[in-house]
Amino acid sequence: MNSKPLSALILVGGGGHCLSCIDVIESAGHFAIAGYVRGSQDNSNELLGYPTLGTDADLARLVGTHGSALVTVGQIKTAETRARLYEQLVMLGAKLPVVLSPWAQISRHSTLGDGTIAMHGVVVNANVRVGRNCIINSQALIEHGTQVGDHCHISTGARINGDVVVGNGCFIGSGAVIKHGISIGDHALIEAGQVVLADVPSGTWLRSAHEK
Repeated sequence: MNSKPLSALILVGGGGHCLSCIDVIESAGHFAIAGYVRGSQDNSNELLGYPTLGTDADLARLVGTHGSALVTVGQIKTAETRARLYEQLVMLGAKLPVVLSPWAQISRHSTLGDGTIAMHGVVVNANVRVGRNCIINSQALIEHGTQVGDHCHISTGARINGDVVVGNGCFIGSGAVIKHGISIGDHALIEAGQVVLADVPSGTWLRSAHEK
């Protein structure tokens, strides 16, 4: 018996984060990759053997052809680009699936929003809610009862302890440790290696003292 054909994903963004997304998608084996959409200033023709399908201006046509997409633009200082592309894809009627590495441990008692990707080595424990269009990057941990908003990037090796609330559009840097029970406001940016022991107001950029 022939197996059902895999849905073909459009990858929207062709930078370094897209490379990691391709590896996760290939490893999981749940989706085919139609190709990627490059930025208007990018002249590349292929990425890891996958063709460029056009630029952002071609999204309406591409969604009409393929139907499903994933935002593969990275996110460090701001979520603006990822959020804009996500909302554009929603307006165009694209399906935005959750993409999970086969080496991610996701509790069946937790939920991940549309367009979110959990990469290799991720652990998401019970009663966690992660919003839409988030990156949970390699080896990140999100403990029980934590709530993560939309358009967030939980970066490599970050540790978010239990019952934390993370607002929309936040960036939690590599190796950051977030204390149990605290709240992080919308669009906060927590740099790599920070140990966060108290609530963080919206819009805060939390960085090392020598960088201030």
